[in-house]
Amino acid sequence: MEDFEAIYIQHFDGVYKYVFSLCRNEAIAEEITQEAFYRAMEYIDKFEGKCKLYVWLCQIAKHTFLTYAKKQKRYVPETDVDLSWQSEPGFEREILDKETAWKLHKLLHRLSEPYKEVFSLRVFGELPFSQIGELFGKSDSWARLIFYRAKKELRRDLDENIV
Repeated sequence: MEDFEAIYIQHFDGVYKYVFSLCRNEAIAEEITQEAFYRAMEYIDKFEGKCKLYVWLCQIAKHTFLTYAKKQKRYVPETDVDLSWQSEPGFEREILDKETAWKLHKLLHRLSEPYKEVFSLRVFGELPFSQIGELFGKSDSWARLIFYRAKKELRRDLDENIV
């Protein structure tokens, strides 16, 4: 159990941010993250090491969230996100403005996958491209390209006021 406590301490924040990027709700993200770690603790002996432990934990968290969302039979709204903690330069800084953030979320909702998820993981989940690529079973270059394309499309739509 001591080893799992170290895993929990080391990875909780990252997994929480990932779950938050999926649900945009602090309470739900906390609950899902706790449940994901509980499941991980139950099945830690089944971890084969084919990916990084963090990626495995995020996969469990994603499945936990999808199960939760299915049970709720509703979409978790993206409108109540507090973006004040963001401090990225350039394009990412613009999302601090609440009106722009609202427009961005509406545009982001219209993006197709994987663009929507990669953008959310990078901006809201603060994940590095290497981890995003790993989550998708792709390279960090792939994650950078998808993020760039998503950002470019969102920038174009924001500039054209398509909301």
